[in-house]
Amino acid sequence: CVQPSMPPVPNYKLSMSIPEWLQAIQTYMKMLQYNHTGTQFFEIRKTRPLSGLMETAKEMTRESLPIKCLEAVILGIYLTNGQPSVERFPISFKTHFSGNYFHHVVLGIYCNGRYGSLGMSRRSDLMDKPLTYRTLSDLIFEFEDSYKKYLHSVKKVKIGLYVPHEPHSFQPIEWKQLVLNVSKMMRTEVRKELEKFARDMRMKILKPSSAHSPMKERSRGKSLSPRRRQASPQRRACRRDKS
Repeated sequence: CVQPSMPPVPNYKLSMSIPEWLQAIQTYMKMLQYNHTGTQFFEIRKTRPLSGLMETAKEMTRESLPIKCLEAVILGIYLTNGQPSVERFPISFKTHFSGNYFHHVVLGIYCNGRYGSLGMSRRSDLMDKPLTYRTLSDLIFEFEDSYKKYLHSVKKVKIGLYVPHEPHSFQPIEWKQLVLNVSKMMRTEVRKELEKFARDMRMKILKPSSAHSPMKERSRGKSLSPRRRQASPQRRACRRDKS
């Protein structure tokens, strides 16, 4: 039987512009394809140190199996390492549709005064966005508008910190430094919060939220009621990225 051809892992060439390089990474992810099987091929524990997650990303390039949104974020970080002009940070969405809640994550990109994203989704307009958005809020509102096409209402947006370019770092990724309860906020208020956060990020003055004691994260409109019991891994896996 004929072995399916494995897509070649993209290599950065000096002749490439950053948008071209990001496009090459996204094209590679699309060649791996979105994982519709219901089985997660790679275990991604968000609390793992960056070094361990980069090992998993390396495994993804060796195995060439289909991936979902969380694996795409880890792979995107791995492939953009060593490009110090490219800042990477996670953006998570919690949406509501037809009585159910769904979770999705993409890799936000900031380079040369512009924002964009890399990622994977069942929907082509809920993954990569070109590096053309002038502000972080423009990028977030673009995702919100895309969700509206599928009748999903965005409830929460979580923004993490820039991920270090040191692949051997023992630091975990900071996934939710800013949590916005966007369904209870005016767009002007959301924009103001996002722009303040983006400015602080660019000035590198933010520290991981674990250092913020006793409050775990900066949050707007977030209740302080006890956390809901964690869903089982199976339930969580099948609910993630239904969008």
